Amino acid sequence: MIDKSLRRLVSAGLVALLLAGCAAPQGVVERLPDGQEPSELLSQAENQSGTEAARTRLQAADILARQGDNAQAIQIVKEIDASLLTPAERVERALLLSYLGLAQQDGRLVIEATSLLEGNIEIPRKDALTLRYRRGLALGMVGEPLPATKTLIGVQKDDPGFELNDEIWQQLTRLRGSSLQELANTQDPAVQGWLALLELQRRNSSDIARLFERIEEWRSTYPNHPAARRLPGDLQALRELRGRDVRHIAVFLPESGPLANVAKALREGIQARHMSALDQGEQTPQLSFYDTTGVDMQALYARAQMEGAQVVIGPLDKEQVSRLEVRNDVPLPTLALNYGTAPTNHAEGLFQYGLSAEDEARQVAQRAWRDGHRSAGMLVPDNPWGSRVSETFRQAWQELGGNVASLIRYNPEASVANAVKPLLNVRGERAQRNMDMLFLLALPSYARQVPPMLKFYYAGGLPIYATSHLYEGRPQPRVDHDLNNVMFVEIPWIIPDAAVGGEEALPYLDSYRKLRSDEEPALFKLKAMGVDAYELGRKLPLLMSLPGSEIYGATGTLSVGTDSRIHRELPWAQFSGGVPQPPLHNNASDPDPAGERATPDTAPPSEAPDTTGAGRSSDGA
Repeated sequence: MIDKSLRRLVSAGLVALLLAGCAAPQGVVERLPDGQEPSELLSQAENQSGTEAARTRLQAADILARQGDNAQAIQIVKEIDASLLTPAERVERALLLSYLGLAQQDGRLVIEATSLLEGNIEIPRKDALTLRYRRGLALGMVGEPLPATKTLIGVQKDDPGFELNDEIWQQLTRLRGSSLQELANTQDPAVQGWLALLELQRRNSSDIARLFERIEEWRSTYPNHPAARRLPGDLQALRELRGRDVRHIAVFLPESGPLANVAKALREGIQARHMSALDQGEQTPQLSFYDTTGVDMQALYARAQMEGAQVVIGPLDKEQVSRLEVRNDVPLPTLALNYGTAPTNHAEGLFQYGLSAEDEARQVAQRAWRDGHRSAGMLVPDNPWGSRVSETFRQAWQELGGNVASLIRYNPEASVANAVKPLLNVRGERAQRNMDMLFLLALPSYARQVPPMLKFYYAGGLPIYATSHLYEGRPQPRVDHDLNNVMFVEIPWIIPDAAVGGEEALPYLDSYRKLRSDEEPALFKLKAMGVDAYELGRKLPLLMSLPGSEIYGATGTLSVGTDSRIHRELPWAQFSGGVPQPPLHNNASDPDPAGERATPDTAPPSEAPDTTGAGRSSDGA
């Protein structure tokens, strides 16, 4: 997200305000001897008193920042005792540190720097606006869209010349459920205008002509709103898509064979969403279903083209997708319902979508890092699925700067103690391994035994982050109580209370109500995937024209990666009382003392990972 935010800093009026406070005190810098190097200043500081040394180090950090050596500049600024500086110098330190934090994509550093706003210190108005603006960006970077939205709207109100529509919209579109309700309780015309614009965008995003009719009505209600003068860039870009609505979708699914049941669930989801859209008066495409069983794909494309299809949803079979992704292009824009086996997707116009466990692993790494963890333990099954997902987590974690303290590939049919003891490097009865979080990839029966086993070895306070696979998909307080405090991701339709504050706030609520039943949750997930596939299919022109676009769907917030694969961002939940609940701000530690010993189950049931079910692997099916 920071890449997008930094690019937007070049908009008119923003650069001057940002750069006005990015460096160390101008009066101090002007007094520096010509050609003095940072190394000379740092050596000089070694022989100075506390206050003088702090000022000299701030000068050195300023020069390093101007030279582009951000990492060393940050190290120096963080070591400066701000209490030794004058109030004006403390402001300059905050401006420099917050600038460096943005440049290094370190939101927490920016938040630390801008904490000066909360102190009893006089800050010039221009500098205060700059710090507040950067704080808003940083809150968005660390996954706090609600305070980010409030902060940025506040800056815009205090200085209408501050062009923040794009930044506000970016954070606003990430709000769901209770966060939206909390913002709606703010009796502020500017906030109400933003929320009204968001609601009509979400209700009409599939019918662009109707969307802009509603926007004109919105403008007449909020004529003085900042967005009435200039719509956010993402909305403005939609104008170019008017007249390019998808009117006919071909759906390529097998009607027999090993994937027939998966295809049936996907088809139910597609049709349910189509009927709901019709009932709500939306402009909907014609749907034509084609059996892919034993059929040549080129011939199937030719038939679909001849019958007027503009977009294809499917195929589902991994081998068929793999053959498509090595081509230069596909005959029609295509949303495959699986991922191919090639390292990259070469085919222009081919998008790939599935319930990828790899997406979840990347999200776990990002969340754990944002929560302040730096050293990870990994507990993953010893099979191809576990290898793929664990490698994704490891890469994402190490790219962020994290360390892997311990990686154990366990046998799902063996005792959990056989995995936890080497994970923790248990000596005697206590853990010796140095880690501050655990990445857990496990199915429910295995996962439920991990927290008690950690407690048994006096490591019960270790925060656990998991993928959706540890949850069976329905509340079971009695059997899931041992998972209390475990954090995990899951699709909104499975955890409506934790994800959005209740069913009423779910995306595609009518379809949810039609499809929800007491059957196997894995099939319900596939139906949710079908709902999202329908929406993605009719919005392919949007995704092709605006790669940064996001769709808030039944299976998560969906966006297109540079590889033309659909990436999902899922809501977080935390077990409390054995039931998924909204997570606490930052991962709460186990309420039981870390040293309190709990006896684990002595006979854990065997468990073999399902690498073929939806959501159980990157296959999606």
